[in-house]
Amino acid sequence: MRAFGLAIAAAVAFILVTWLIYVPGPFAFIEGPTVDLKDYKGSNPTGPPPNLSKANLVTRGEYLTRAADCEACHTAKNGKPYAGGLAFKLPFGTLYSSNITPDKATGIGTWTDSDFVKTIHKGIAPDGTRLYPAFPYASYTLMTDDDARAIKAYLFSLKPVHRETPANTLIFPFNQRWLMVFWSMLYNSDTRFRPNTAQTAEWNRGAYLAEALGHCGECHTPRNLMQALNNRKKFAGAVAAGWKAYNVTQDKASGIGSWDAEATARFLAHGYHEGLGTVSGPMGEAVEKSLTYMEPEDIKAIVAYVQTVPAIPDPTTPPPKAQLASASPKEGLDASNVRAAAIYAGACASCHGWTGKSPIIPFATFVGGRAVNDPSARNVAQAIIWGGTRISPTGRPIMPAFGRSYPNEDIAALANYVTARFGAVKANITAEEVARIAQQASH
Repeated sequence: MRAFGLAIAAAVAFILVTWLIYVPGPFAFIEGPTVDLKDYKGSNPTGPPPNLSKANLVTRGEYLTRAADCEACHTAKNGKPYAGGLAFKLPFGTLYSSNITPDKATGIGTWTDSDFVKTIHKGIAPDGTRLYPAFPYASYTLMTDDDARAIKAYLFSLKPVHRETPANTLIFPFNQRWLMVFWSMLYNSDTRFRPNTAQTAEWNRGAYLAEALGHCGECHTPRNLMQALNNRKKFAGAVAAGWKAYNVTQDKASGIGSWDAEATARFLAHGYHEGLGTVSGPMGEAVEKSLTYMEPEDIKAIVAYVQTVPAIPDPTTPPPKAQLASASPKEGLDASNVRAAAIYAGACASCHGWTGKSPIIPFATFVGGRAVNDPSARNVAQAIIWGGTRISPTGRPIMPAFGRSYPNEDIAALANYVTARFGAVKANITAEEVARIAQQASH
């Protein structure tokens, strides 16, 4: 009897571990048969848009490189584009992005086409080094060989930058790259994109752009214990580089289910829409360095795809408050927030206004934005610390950084004040939490 009980316990444990480790693929949510790209009868969902189909390889590659958002991760703060060195702060150490300019000593200048394609699809460098999944090869593996070669052609057209990549500082056992062999066996399908014949050509184009190139899930999908994307909660929101990547499923309260296609497309292309807020952090970089360069029909295709992702509610995220706050600075003022209100008056009100509607620039309007309605206040605090990542026509960040101007206690108080005044729920972020999330931001 005891042996039977142990067998049952072992079976339950095996099922539980398997459930925790296994994750469905990125398209598991949608029904319909898929076919090899060569057998697909619709318009080709891969490659650059039709207006660039006859352009030279480098021009096509430039568009695809933008669509794949390579610059954001392979450019250090104030560094040269694609020269690497951006630090990714992880719970188990720091990773640095690599130099992907054609410098032969410190970049990828000696790589062949097959070297590059293998790295994109398998996460294996020419010397056999296994790459960590911070490089999203589990998403890029869906990319066609032709598109990978076009991206390489564009990168090789750039001026070489001689810049050594700093050494990673991962603790044991995460510093053992050979373990990525097993991670890849579990989570890298090493298969190219297969169109779904039950879906429209526009949907298939959007699926390819969002998954194989834009790798949206790498930020917006939670991860499992093995740091693979948990597609059971596809696009339900996660933390990326210390910022909250919000729920972009069709849930109307905590996601984007109440947004129409036109508003969603405008938000993606411009990083702002009246009544929906303004992007910042990694999403601001994605807009600035990738999405804003994409053709309107490609943005529209991404929206068509994203709008089919099922709703997943997040009970911790309330619907955004749509009403303006009082125009009176004294409204809601009490002994607990006098200091925060004074900071807001001196550093924030001239751009953001007292009602939450900016008197000078639409990007600074709070009303309807997810960040000020997030009870964690994570993104509000990060924006205060690092400033706005969007760049104005003058070449300066839209919002200055205040991380060095105020102590963490003041940043926490200010974030709580902003959420209380302009959001649906007051946050209660602490100075300790501010210090911790500031350390998580890439730089």
